[in-house]
Amino acid sequence: MARKANNSLFLEEWLRTVSGSSVSGDFVKQNSAPSARSIIQAWSEIRESLQNQNFDTRYLQALRALVSSESTIHVADPQAKLLISILALRDVSLPCDSYTLVLRLLYVWIRKAFRPSQALVASAVQAIRGVVDDRRNLQPTLVAQSVLVFGAFACVPSLSGDLKLLCLELLCRLLEEEYSLVGSQEELVPVVLAGIGYALSSSLDVHYVRLLDLLFGIWLKDEGPRGSVTHGLMVLHLIEWVMSGYMRSNYINKMSLFANEVLETSKEKYTVFAVFMAAAGVLRASTAGFSNGAQSFEISKLRNSAEKRIEFVAQLLVSNGIVTLPTTQREGPLLKCFAIALARCGSVPSSAPLLLCLTSALLTQVFPLGQIYESFCKAFGKEPIGPRLIWVREHLSYVLFKESGAITGAFCNQYSSASEENKYIVENMIWDFCQNLYLQHRQIALLLRGIEDTLLGDIEKIAESSFLMVVVFALAVTKQWLKPLVSKERKMETSVRILVSFSCVEYFRHIRLPEYMETIRDVISCVQENDAPCVSFVESIPAYDSLTNPKDLFTQRIKYEWSRDDVQTSRILFYLRVIPTCIGRLSASAFRGVVASTMFLYIGHPNRKVARASHTLLVAFLSSAKESEEDERNQLKEHLVFYYMQRSLEGYPEITPFEGLASGVATLVRHLPAGSPAIFYSVHSLVEKASTFSTDSLQGRKSDPGNQILELLLRLVSLVDIQVLPYLMKSLAQLIIKLPKERQNMVLGELYGQVAESDDVIRKPSLVSWLQSLNYLCFNNRTEVSASGSTIDTSNQLAARL
Repeated sequence: MARKANNSLFLEEWLRTVSGSSVSGDFVKQNSAPSARSIIQAWSEIRESLQNQNFDTRYLQALRALVSSESTIHVADPQAKLLISILALRDVSLPCDSYTLVLRLLYVWIRKAFRPSQALVASAVQAIRGVVDDRRNLQPTLVAQSVLVFGAFACVPSLSGDLKLLCLELLCRLLEEEYSLVGSQEELVPVVLAGIGYALSSSLDVHYVRLLDLLFGIWLKDEGPRGSVTHGLMVLHLIEWVMSGYMRSNYINKMSLFANEVLETSKEKYTVFAVFMAAAGVLRASTAGFSNGAQSFEISKLRNSAEKRIEFVAQLLVSNGIVTLPTTQREGPLLKCFAIALARCGSVPSSAPLLLCLTSALLTQVFPLGQIYESFCKAFGKEPIGPRLIWVREHLSYVLFKESGAITGAFCNQYSSASEENKYIVENMIWDFCQNLYLQHRQIALLLRGIEDTLLGDIEKIAESSFLMVVVFALAVTKQWLKPLVSKERKMETSVRILVSFSCVEYFRHIRLPEYMETIRDVISCVQENDAPCVSFVESIPAYDSLTNPKDLFTQRIKYEWSRDDVQTSRILFYLRVIPTCIGRLSASAFRGVVASTMFLYIGHPNRKVARASHTLLVAFLSSAKESEEDERNQLKEHLVFYYMQRSLEGYPEITPFEGLASGVATLVRHLPAGSPAIFYSVHSLVEKASTFSTDSLQGRKSDPGNQILELLLRLVSLVDIQVLPYLMKSLAQLIIKLPKERQNMVLGELYGQVAESDDVIRKPSLVSWLQSLNYLCFNNRTEVSASGSTIDTSNQLAARL
């Protein structure tokens, strides 16, 4: 009684699955296989109802139980005869739903039967014909199931030609007369399409063009179904299924007829999106490899016709000017279908219209962020957010968005084979998209954060996916232009545009992508080769005034704080990380005029990761050299150090990370000229900062802020030049004398260790003398000495260790 599930038997179910349809069929399916007892009981109830002419709720429940198990049950000929007998009743009133359920079971029978009885099928056809001829019974589901069953009968190989012809005639007539019923319910579309698909797969050529007219013309009917991406995908895979059958069965005549009627002839009664998706289905089927001899030639012709039709539709989109902005409800789905069709149909020869359409589809349909941002900015504070939240969430579950990766792959394939001119056009479209994404998401994030976090999170999921698209595309761009034979100017321009675009989308980078790292390495290597691209990249940093006091209209709606602008912060962090890699190419004037103010601003950023990056940038500049401007560069370094120490220490320890400060101080004492006033000022500032901490702090854990500053000063003893050393020793002595006894001993011990391990024969004598004096001063300054005589004889220890 029960068989293993085989959903591929049911074409309409397969169409729902491959199209990502969220609308299920009328019949509830069981997750688990039914027991043999329950199946026998259901058939018994139906047989008893027929015998007693009593079709009550038990009869309906039995039908529903069998239909819900359709993937696992087998309907034998005797059971089919029972069902046909019910349909043939004319003087008995049956529940309306029962007709559809009986037809469904007959459909299960014919799809699973190995060689059904021709007489039984003929009886079924006449019974169904009688039901649909009685217009009192006509309901949308009954019409759809009748179309499905007629189509399934017509494609059974063992049936006679006359019987198939009758089924095809009834199917066509039913659809032509009752298409409005079919268009009234979304869930019936795959059922009707499957019925047409079965009919197209029949061995007969009769009514073939009539069937094509129904398939491609029903969408234009006023009361017909509305075209959508989901329907387009159903058409694509339906034609894939039909064409695969033709190729397996060597139906060369039908392939030729289909190409002539659908692909090579433009008919006003055929909707463009359905024809386009059919062409994509042909391409998908032609890659399966069903070819030999004459068949191979016909498949090649068929594929060529499909490719030309796809390019024709692309050209139509471009010429109508809807590549940039779809203008009607019918044109929007066409652009969406275009994207997903090219993602699913395999390789298509590159052309300018295809590339432009794919680019536009990605930027306006797959990632409709511009429309989302514009809508929210206009409605914010004026209209409820709820409908827009639903809109964004629905897009996240949309098949078009879910296949954004495949669409991006098709897009990059088209780009790689395009002409240089078209590549340049598309690149600019993507880079402009990145710039707009930054500007618009910055506004939305500031408006919605803390108010509509759920909505903001959903919008950012779309934006994060668009970031992946940008990265994959940027890698494809580097493969094209960062090659030895390409001119330096083109390489530099491309590298800078990629870096600037990456800065705009940095906020959305949450995972480590190999494609991202490879692209970054390639473009930075190119930028490092010349001054011009480095300067060009640096000059793209947003101006200081726009960072702290933007003039955009949206800032009038909120209290703006630069440190809470996360989107802007991510972009600046990108610059802070990249500029050190090419700092040697950057002139002192460019660093002073463009970079310094922003660097100092973000040294005071509360996010320590950002602050550390600012310190790292200063370290890179202090460590850099440029022979053509050595004096100017050194002067700027000294000038910057004064404000650096002031800015860093005023935020320590709350904001300034100690690692960043320590790295900056160690670098400036190494790279500034000997005896530089800036070094003296740095030492003075550190000592002054250390003196602001209580003595309790200075004797606590090493990780305490006061102790960290003291440890840094001790480290400088071996780093500062000999001209600054006396001032450092004097300042340290004044600080150490004020420490408690235990802490004094620890500090002196650390200093002894440094001096003992030092190989510096110039400063070592001075340090030894200073330490002896400092030890003496500390000893005499103590007000309390342990009764056990535990005071360390530091002079003797020093002598022993030196």
